Amino acid sequence: MSNKAYGVNELRKMFLEFFESKEHLKMNSFSLVPHNDNSLLLINSGMAPLKPYFTGQEIPPRKRVTTCQKCIRTGDLENVGKTARHGTFFEMLGNFSFGDYFKHEAIAWSWEFLTEVVGLEADRLYPSIYEDDDEAFEIWNKEIGIAPERIFRFGKEDNFWEHGSGPCGPCSEIYYDRGEKYGCGKPGCTVGCECDRYMEIWNNVFTQFDNDGHGNYAELEQKNIDTGMGLERLAVVCQDVDSIFDVDTIQALRNKVCEICGKEYRVDDAVDVSVRIITDHIRSATFMISDGIMPTNEGRGYVLRRIIRRAARHGRILGVKGTFLAKLSETVIEGSKDGYPELEEKKDFILNVLTQEENKFNNTIDQGLSILADMEENMTKAGGKELAGADAFKLYDTYGFPLDLTKEILEEKGYSVDEAGFQAAMEEQKVNARTRRKVSNYMGADATAYDDIDPAVTSVFVGYDSLQASSKISVLTSETEIVEALTDGDQGTVFVDETPFYATMGGQQGDIGIIRTANGTFEVKDTVKLLGGKVGHIGVMTKGMFKVGDTVELIVDSTSRQSTCKNHSATHLLQKALREVLGTHVEQAGSYQDRERTRFDFSHFQAMTREELDKVEQIVNDEIAADLAVCTDVMTVEEAKKTGAMALFGEKYGEKVRVVSMGDFSKEFCGGTHVKHTGEIQSFKILSESGVAAGVRRIEALTGENVLAYYKKLEAEVEEAAKVVKSTPANLLEKLEHMMAEIKQLQSENDALKSKAAKDALGDVMDQVVEVKGVKLLATSVSGVGMNGLRELGDQLKTKLGEGVVVLASEQDSKVNLIAMVTDGAMEKGAHAGNLIKGIAALVGGGGGGRPNMAQAGGKNPAGIPAAIVEVSKVLEGQL
Repeated sequence: MSNKAYGVNELRKMFLEFFESKEHLKMNSFSLVPHNDNSLLLINSGMAPLKPYFTGQEIPPRKRVTTCQKCIRTGDLENVGKTARHGTFFEMLGNFSFGDYFKHEAIAWSWEFLTEVVGLEADRLYPSIYEDDDEAFEIWNKEIGIAPERIFRFGKEDNFWEHGSGPCGPCSEIYYDRGEKYGCGKPGCTVGCECDRYMEIWNNVFTQFDNDGHGNYAELEQKNIDTGMGLERLAVVCQDVDSIFDVDTIQALRNKVCEICGKEYRVDDAVDVSVRIITDHIRSATFMISDGIMPTNEGRGYVLRRIIRRAARHGRILGVKGTFLAKLSETVIEGSKDGYPELEEKKDFILNVLTQEENKFNNTIDQGLSILADMEENMTKAGGKELAGADAFKLYDTYGFPLDLTKEILEEKGYSVDEAGFQAAMEEQKVNARTRRKVSNYMGADATAYDDIDPAVTSVFVGYDSLQASSKISVLTSETEIVEALTDGDQGTVFVDETPFYATMGGQQGDIGIIRTANGTFEVKDTVKLLGGKVGHIGVMTKGMFKVGDTVELIVDSTSRQSTCKNHSATHLLQKALREVLGTHVEQAGSYQDRERTRFDFSHFQAMTREELDKVEQIVNDEIAADLAVCTDVMTVEEAKKTGAMALFGEKYGEKVRVVSMGDFSKEFCGGTHVKHTGEIQSFKILSESGVAAGVRRIEALTGENVLAYYKKLEAEVEEAAKVVKSTPANLLEKLEHMMAEIKQLQSENDALKSKAAKDALGDVMDQVVEVKGVKLLATSVSGVGMNGLRELGDQLKTKLGEGVVVLASEQDSKVNLIAMVTDGAMEKGAHAGNLIKGIAALVGGGGGGRPNMAQAGGKNPAGIPAAIVEVSKVLEGQL
């Protein structure tokens, strides 16, 4: 055994310092919440957060890096506790090379650290390599001096690391022989045996290939090293103890669990299982909460909820009354703050979240357990062994029992659960919830996420004079509920005591920007005003975490605010200009300003003329050029009215109002934000004027950079149009006039040709004229003639006929055109073109009708034309 049984905290320090001596940059553990990586729910290896460096998406801060990364793996959650081998939380020591050193150094340093720094006996260590990796064999054998029979070659299953397509490669592991007392005693027990004697403690992955996903491997230009060693496993070997639950820091926690529960370890197997579950789960829960993960019913929040509730239930099994997880968490913090000082900083927050969740569950656990007992009794009576999915869902929905908790309780008694039925009930509830949802805000969340906030919470707007402020978070909400924290990737709303962010009001859109702390960034996508003067900053955590009580820096996007201010100030100038040009009956009926444009609705009873619009635009641009000072005064409503400031019709004002004046030109009540001088607006351009309601007109306009952008776009369109007609912008008008004249001429030539072609196609049809009850009828068909051509033919035939009825049908592009014409004399006798068409259109798969003297129709069935022509005389006979 090594000379000294090093503790967990010592080993962590020794490892990181050793690799720092080999020119590695020591980086702190990344959060358990993956950053911009949707393939993972939680960080589960030292390499996971470094993926961008391995793929080359990001440049690493140094080519050599070493970390001790907190990791969570919940793949075998149900096995945790049942054996001493499984745990959900562990720390992974790692040294990484991004295209720097490779196999020689990686192998040599792993050997040096284990034998010289930690002091493990060389003759107890056995390396394994990938079966085809002769290079690694040579290094172990020739450079390190390991005898060939002590180097084990394993296949792809064990010693080749790959994950679908992408970078991959062989690995070399190091096993430690813990001695016969941990073995299975079977003959042939050696490295690779499933028993606990030979423990794998170090894994060197040599990333040297790129797999295209079809089993074809290409050598990577940049070869990487990714090594991992479980800190707790190393401690098991150094301290020569049975399992991870017996190493110093975890044993201290295990003892605390036993003390609180009044039980002893290693007396009763069932008690041991519960003790191990609580010990492991409280470590995971403490670290997850410290990274801002909150217990919820989805994603990683649900992993946390399941872990906490499983631990709480095992506390019940061991006879604990009331809450106990926060007490245990204190022991976790005490044992791990050496490596993770943030645990101590966030201690109150962690304990608070744990206790809240435990209380929530304690309120329903006893009821839930008694309901489950009734369900079991009914199952036994019915001779069943499987709990219905709907019952399991009721326990989940009403009593907060995660499915795996119900499964675990039932398994202990030999029952199972209909999981498919549970999922179906869950899906049904989601669908119902979606159809019930009516109000939704920008996030698509129910407007109720804010309803539970303490009415006393309020926010002060300090953004008239400054776009930055520092303040304290008073409330955080996710999309659905009030939470204690938001973490990387979470969507939600942040409330602070004082904010420079303007909330959407009076037509002016809310600010965007960022809120940040040293270790968290929240992107604000919208700012809203809520009851009680609360200002909600809606958006997404793009990095790190926030918790309630944190002091944050709020930074408004200045470009966006400036553009919105230009549009808002220009609207004041616009309103005054409209009153000057159109008259004082103009009153604001609505307005909207964001960073793109301004929209102003006003009372006026007719469309504005071009001259009026030009005049208004000119006045506004003149006042911009005059660079008037924009001043804001706060006064009582009465004082404001005396100054002649314009108030909004029908608006309710508080005792004090803000009055915004622009030189002597404009004075209005306004709570919005504005430019300091009108010159900042630069320019003003009206895009459109239209009616939106009776007596209400709407103007849409642009200012500043957006005017330039508008003309730039227009210029590009004109150039593009000129290119299409092979001209230049300067000659475009002349070219288009020529083209229009040419088109007109060609059109009349085309019409003449069409008319002649139609006549020729029809030939002489006057011999087809028949008499129906003394009225002449010409009904015939012609191919390939459009509706206009048919009308022209019809007119010519009607003239030839003198008095009577003409019906023509034509097939064109697989469609049918029908037309009927009736002279005055035939109409007097009862003939009706509209009803004639109605009577035959169905035969060509169409419909139509029209006036007594002329009617037309379209159809989809050309095959019906002959029958329709025959039918004409019958229909006409019925009319006369």
